[in-house]
Amino acid sequence: MFVNAVIGIVVPVLLAWWMVRKHHAKWSTILIGAATFFVFALILESIVHQIVLRGPAGATIQGNTLYYALYGGLMAGLFEETGRFLSMKFLMKKEPSSTLPALAYGVGHGGMEVIVVFAVTMISQAVMALMINAGQTDMLTAHVDFDAKAQMDAIFTQLENAAPASFLLGLWERVSAVILHLSLSVLVWVAVRKAGKWLWLYPAAILLHALVDGLTVVLSRSAGTLAIECILLSMAVAIAALAWLVARKAFRQA
Repeated sequence: MFVNAVIGIVVPVLLAWWMVRKHHAKWSTILIGAATFFVFALILESIVHQIVLRGPAGATIQGNTLYYALYGGLMAGLFEETGRFLSMKFLMKKEPSSTLPALAYGVGHGGMEVIVVFAVTMISQAVMALMINAGQTDMLTAHVDFDAKAQMDAIFTQLENAAPASFLLGLWERVSAVILHLSLSVLVWVAVRKAGKWLWLYPAAILLHALVDGLTVVLSRSAGTLAIECILLSMAVAIAALAWLVARKAFRQA
Protein backbone atom coordinates (compact mmCIF):
# COMPACT_ATOMS: atom_id res chain seq x y z
CA MET A 1 0.00 0.00 0.00
CA PHE A 2 2.83 2.40 0.79
CA VAL A 3 4.50 1.50 -2.51
CA ASN A 4 1.23 2.25 -4.31
CA ALA A 5 0.96 5.57 -2.49
CA VAL A 6 4.47 6.60 -3.53
CA ILE A 7 3.86 5.55 -7.14
CA GLY A 8 0.50 7.36 -7.12
CA ILE A 9 2.20 10.62 -6.16
CA VAL A 10 5.53 10.38 -7.97
CA VAL A 11 4.31 9.15 -11.39
CA PRO A 12 1.80 11.99 -12.04
CA VAL A 13 4.43 14.56 -11.03
CA LEU A 14 7.07 12.95 -13.27
CA LEU A 15 4.58 12.71 -16.14
CA ALA A 16 3.78 16.41 -15.81
CA TRP A 17 7.50 17.25 -15.66
CA TRP A 18 8.13 15.12 -18.77
CA MET A 19 5.36 16.90 -20.68
CA VAL A 20 6.90 20.28 -19.83
CA ARG A 21 10.54 19.32 -20.34
CA LYS A 22 10.19 17.09 -23.41
CA HIS A 23 7.19 18.55 -25.23
CA HIS A 24 7.25 22.15 -23.91
CA ALA A 25 3.77 21.98 -22.42
CA LYS A 26 2.81 24.76 -20.01
CA TRP A 27 2.74 24.16 -16.28
CA SER A 28 -0.24 26.52 -16.14
CA THR A 29 -2.26 24.21 -18.41
CA ILE A 30 -1.43 21.17 -16.29
CA LEU A 31 -2.42 23.07 -13.13
CA ILE A 32 -5.68 24.17 -14.77
CA GLY A 33 -6.51 20.50 -15.33
CA ALA A 34 -5.66 19.61 -11.73
CA ALA A 35 -7.68 22.50 -10.31
CA THR A 36 -10.67 21.72 -12.53
CA PHE A 37 -10.84 18.14 -11.27
CA PHE A 38 -10.60 19.36 -7.68
CA VAL A 39 -13.37 21.95 -8.04
CA PHE A 40 -15.83 20.12 -10.28
CA ALA A 41 -15.37 16.49 -9.13
CA LEU A 42 -14.39 16.81 -5.48
CA ILE A 43 -16.40 19.88 -4.49
CA LEU A 44 -19.34 20.59 -6.83
CA GLU A 45 -20.18 16.98 -7.67
CA SER A 46 -19.86 15.99 -4.01
CA ILE A 47 -22.33 18.71 -3.02
CA VAL A 48 -24.89 17.35 -5.49
CA HIS A 49 -24.35 13.81 -4.18
CA GLN A 50 -24.99 15.01 -0.64
CA ILE A 51 -28.26 16.64 -1.72
CA VAL A 52 -29.54 13.87 -3.99
CA LEU A 53 -28.44 10.75 -2.14
CA ARG A 54 -29.63 12.08 1.20
CA GLY A 55 -32.92 13.23 -0.31
CA PRO A 56 -36.18 11.36 -0.94
CA ALA A 57 -34.80 9.51 -3.97
CA GLY A 58 -31.49 8.60 -2.35
CA ALA A 59 -32.52 5.22 -0.96
CA THR A 60 -34.11 4.21 -4.27
CA ILE A 61 -31.03 5.16 -6.28
CA GLN A 62 -28.59 3.41 -3.97
CA GLY A 63 -30.78 0.35 -3.63
CA ASN A 64 -30.94 -0.34 -7.36
CA THR A 65 -27.75 -1.17 -9.25
CA LEU A 66 -28.99 0.16 -12.59
CA TYR A 67 -30.26 3.43 -11.11
CA TYR A 68 -27.03 3.91 -9.18
CA ALA A 69 -24.93 3.19 -12.27
CA LEU A 70 -26.92 5.65 -14.40
CA TYR A 71 -26.88 8.33 -11.73
CA GLY A 72 -23.21 7.97 -10.80
CA GLY A 73 -22.04 7.72 -14.40
CA LEU A 74 -24.04 10.70 -15.62
CA MET A 75 -23.02 12.89 -12.68
CA ALA A 76 -19.33 12.09 -13.17
CA GLY A 77 -19.57 12.69 -16.89
CA LEU A 78 -21.60 15.88 -16.58
CA PHE A 79 -19.45 17.55 -13.94
CA GLU A 80 -16.00 16.52 -15.14
CA GLU A 81 -16.62 17.09 -18.84
CA THR A 82 -18.41 20.38 -18.21
CA GLY A 83 -15.50 21.47 -16.04
CA ARG A 84 -13.16 20.42 -18.83
CA PHE A 85 -15.18 22.35 -21.41
CA LEU A 86 -15.41 25.57 -19.38
CA SER A 87 -11.75 25.56 -18.36
CA MET A 88 -10.59 24.96 -21.91
CA LYS A 89 -12.91 27.62 -23.31
CA PHE A 90 -12.16 30.40 -20.84
CA LEU A 91 -8.75 29.61 -19.31
CA MET A 92 -6.86 28.19 -22.30
CA LYS A 93 -7.62 30.78 -24.98
CA LYS A 94 -3.94 31.44 -25.72
CA GLU A 95 -3.07 27.80 -26.31
CA PRO A 96 -2.28 26.71 -29.89
CA SER A 97 -4.71 24.62 -31.91
CA SER A 98 -2.90 21.33 -31.46
CA THR A 99 -3.23 18.18 -29.38
CA LEU A 100 -0.50 19.14 -26.87
CA PRO A 101 -2.61 21.52 -24.71
CA ALA A 102 -5.32 18.86 -24.40
CA LEU A 103 -2.80 16.25 -23.29
CA ALA A 104 -1.22 18.66 -20.82
CA TYR A 105 -4.65 19.42 -19.38
CA GLY A 106 -5.39 15.69 -19.21
CA VAL A 107 -2.17 15.03 -17.31
CA GLY A 108 -3.25 17.59 -14.71
CA HIS A 109 -6.84 16.37 -14.49
CA GLY A 110 -5.98 12.66 -14.45
CA GLY A 111 -2.91 13.16 -12.29
CA MET A 112 -4.86 14.97 -9.60
CA GLU A 113 -7.40 12.13 -9.58
CA VAL A 114 -4.59 9.59 -9.14
CA ILE A 115 -3.13 11.52 -6.22
CA VAL A 116 -6.40 12.26 -4.42
CA VAL A 117 -8.43 9.12 -5.18
CA PHE A 118 -5.64 6.53 -5.28
CA ALA A 119 -2.55 7.69 -3.39
CA VAL A 120 -4.39 9.28 -0.47
CA THR A 121 -6.63 6.21 -0.17
CA MET A 122 -3.57 3.95 -0.11
CA ILE A 123 -2.00 6.03 2.67
CA SER A 124 -5.22 5.89 4.68
CA GLN A 125 -5.53 2.12 4.24
CA ALA A 126 -1.86 1.58 5.05
CA VAL A 127 -2.26 3.46 8.33
CA MET A 128 -5.33 1.36 9.13
CA ALA A 129 -3.36 -1.82 8.33
CA LEU A 130 -0.57 -0.79 10.71
CA MET A 131 -3.12 -0.14 13.47
CA ILE A 132 -4.76 -3.53 12.81
CA ASN A 133 -1.38 -5.23 13.11
CA ALA A 134 -0.75 -3.34 16.35
CA GLY A 135 -4.18 -4.22 17.76
CA GLN A 136 -5.19 -0.56 17.97
CA THR A 137 -8.39 -0.53 15.92
CA ASP A 138 -10.40 0.50 18.99
CA MET A 139 -8.77 3.91 18.72
CA LEU A 140 -10.38 4.38 15.30
CA THR A 141 -13.87 3.28 16.32
CA ALA A 142 -14.07 4.68 19.85
CA HIS A 143 -15.99 7.85 18.97
CA VAL A 144 -18.17 6.81 16.01
CA ASP A 145 -21.80 5.73 15.92
CA PHE A 146 -23.01 2.16 15.37
CA ASP A 147 -23.44 2.42 11.59
CA ALA A 148 -20.05 4.02 11.06
CA LYS A 149 -18.43 1.39 13.30
CA ALA A 150 -20.00 -1.39 11.23
CA GLN A 151 -18.63 0.14 8.04
CA MET A 152 -15.16 0.50 9.55
CA ASP A 153 -15.23 -3.09 10.79
CA ALA A 154 -16.03 -4.22 7.26
CA ILE A 155 -13.03 -2.25 5.97
CA PHE A 156 -10.80 -3.81 8.62
CA THR A 157 -11.95 -7.29 7.60
CA GLN A 158 -11.34 -6.52 3.93
CA LEU A 159 -7.81 -5.29 4.67
CA GLU A 160 -7.02 -8.31 6.83
CA ASN A 161 -8.06 -10.70 4.05
CA ALA A 162 -6.55 -8.82 1.10
CA ALA A 163 -3.60 -10.44 -0.66
CA PRO A 164 -0.66 -8.09 -1.29
CA ALA A 165 -0.80 -8.72 -5.04
CA SER A 166 -4.41 -7.55 -5.17
CA PHE A 167 -3.27 -3.97 -4.70
CA LEU A 168 -1.48 -4.10 -8.05
CA LEU A 169 -4.92 -4.07 -9.68
CA GLY A 170 -5.37 -0.59 -8.24
CA LEU A 171 -2.38 0.59 -10.26
CA TRP A 172 -3.82 -1.04 -13.36
CA GLU A 173 -7.12 0.76 -12.80
CA ARG A 174 -5.31 4.11 -12.53
CA VAL A 175 -3.52 3.48 -15.83
CA SER A 176 -6.90 2.95 -17.51
CA ALA A 177 -8.27 6.09 -15.82
CA VAL A 178 -5.37 8.28 -16.97
CA ILE A 179 -5.71 7.00 -20.55
CA LEU A 180 -9.42 7.85 -20.37
CA HIS A 181 -8.78 11.36 -19.04
CA LEU A 182 -6.19 12.10 -21.71
CA SER A 183 -8.57 10.88 -24.41
CA LEU A 184 -11.62 12.77 -23.15
CA SER A 185 -9.50 15.90 -22.81
CA VAL A 186 -8.61 15.65 -26.50
CA LEU A 187 -12.26 15.20 -27.52
CA VAL A 188 -13.46 18.16 -25.47
CA TRP A 189 -10.52 20.31 -26.61
CA VAL A 190 -11.48 19.70 -30.24
CA ALA A 191 -15.09 20.63 -29.41
CA VAL A 192 -13.91 23.86 -27.80
CA ARG A 193 -11.27 24.88 -30.31
CA LYS A 194 -13.06 23.86 -33.52
CA ALA A 195 -16.69 24.35 -32.38
CA GLY A 196 -19.27 24.21 -35.19
CA LYS A 197 -19.70 20.68 -36.47
CA TRP A 198 -17.23 19.44 -33.83
CA LEU A 199 -19.29 20.64 -30.86
CA TRP A 200 -21.03 17.26 -30.59
CA LEU A 201 -17.82 15.88 -29.09
CA TYR A 202 -18.62 17.62 -25.79
CA PRO A 203 -21.89 15.70 -25.12
CA ALA A 204 -20.20 12.62 -26.58
CA ALA A 205 -17.46 12.94 -23.94
CA ILE A 206 -20.12 13.16 -21.22
CA LEU A 207 -21.81 9.99 -22.46
CA LEU A 208 -18.53 8.08 -22.88
CA HIS A 209 -17.46 9.04 -19.37
CA ALA A 210 -20.88 8.02 -18.03
CA LEU A 211 -20.69 4.72 -19.90
CA VAL A 212 -17.32 3.78 -18.42
CA ASP A 213 -18.23 4.76 -14.85
CA GLY A 214 -21.72 3.28 -15.03
CA LEU A 215 -20.49 0.01 -16.49
CA THR A 216 -17.92 -0.21 -13.69
CA VAL A 217 -20.74 -0.09 -11.14
CA VAL A 218 -22.77 -2.76 -12.94
CA LEU A 219 -19.78 -5.08 -13.44
CA SER A 220 -18.69 -4.72 -9.82
CA ARG A 221 -21.87 -6.56 -8.80
CA SER A 222 -21.43 -9.47 -11.18
CA ALA A 223 -17.85 -9.83 -12.46
CA GLY A 224 -14.43 -10.45 -10.96
CA THR A 225 -11.92 -7.63 -10.47
CA LEU A 226 -9.52 -8.91 -13.13
CA ALA A 227 -12.29 -9.14 -15.74
CA ILE A 228 -13.49 -5.65 -14.88
CA GLU A 229 -10.00 -4.17 -15.27
CA CYS A 230 -9.54 -5.89 -18.64
CA ILE A 231 -12.86 -4.50 -19.90
CA LEU A 232 -12.14 -0.99 -18.63
CA LEU A 233 -8.67 -0.94 -20.16
CA SER A 234 -10.12 -2.09 -23.48
CA MET A 235 -12.69 0.72 -23.37
CA ALA A 236 -10.05 3.29 -22.46
CA VAL A 237 -7.85 2.19 -25.37
CA ALA A 238 -10.84 2.29 -27.76
CA ILE A 239 -11.70 5.84 -26.66
CA ALA A 240 -8.02 6.78 -27.02
CA ALA A 241 -8.07 5.51 -30.61
CA LEU A 242 -11.18 7.60 -31.28
CA ALA A 243 -9.51 10.67 -29.77
CA TRP A 244 -6.41 10.14 -31.92
CA LEU A 245 -8.50 9.90 -35.10
CA VAL A 246 -10.52 12.98 -34.17
CA ALA A 247 -7.43 15.05 -33.32
CA ARG A 248 -5.66 13.98 -36.47
CA LYS A 249 -8.57 15.08 -38.61
CA ALA A 250 -9.36 18.26 -36.65
CA PHE A 251 -5.80 19.55 -36.44
CA ARG A 252 -4.57 17.77 -39.58
CA GLN A 253 -1.67 16.15 -37.75
CA ALA A 254 0.35 13.25 -39.06
